[in-house]
Amino acid sequence: MHLTLTQTTINQQTYWLGATPAGLAFVGRANGPRDEWQTFFKSTNIHYDQQANQQASQELRDYLTGQRHNFDVPLDQTTGTQLQQQVWQALARIPYGQTATYSQLATMIGRPTAVRAVASAVGKNPLLIIIPCHRVCRKDGQLGGYRGGLPMKRALLALENAGVTK
Repeated sequence: MHLTLTQTTINQQTYWLGATPAGLAFVGRANGPRDEWQTFFKSTNIHYDQQANQQASQELRDYLTGQRHNFDVPLDQTTGTQLQQQVWQALARIPYGQTATYSQLATMIGRPTAVRAVASAVGKNPLLIIIPCHRVCRKDGQLGGYRGGLPMKRALLALENAGVTK
C-alpha cells in the first residue's frame, strides 16, 4: 500500500491526512503525532506531499467551520476487516447532528449481540471525523471513548448540534 500524507492546519489545530490512489484512508486527531497513521497501516510506503489531499483538507476545513455537513471526498476503507468495514459503513449513515449507541450500531449491521466487537471496530476507524465515530455514545448516554479525546468529541457534537435546523 502507498500512503501520501499531508499536514493541514484548521482553527489552529493540525491534522494529518493520508490517501492511497483509491481515496482518503486516514485522518489523524487534532495535533496528533506525525506517525499516528502507523497504528492503522503496518506495512505501508509513505510519501509526504503538502500539495496532496487538497479536496480532503478543504472539506475537513468546511466541516470544522460549520459550512459542510457531509463529505464527498473518495474514501479507501479497504484496510479493515469485514466487520470493521460494515461498522464504518453504518457509522457513515448516522445523520449529522444525531447520535447512536453501540447497541443500535450493532443492530444496524445485523449483529445485535456483537456490541463489544462493534465498539472495538468503532475505535479502529482510521478516518476520524470523516467517518463520524464521534456520533456514537454509550447506552447510558455517556460519551464513551474517542481517539481524538473527549473534549474533541464534545466539540464535534456541539458543532453539529449548532448546525442542525431545529
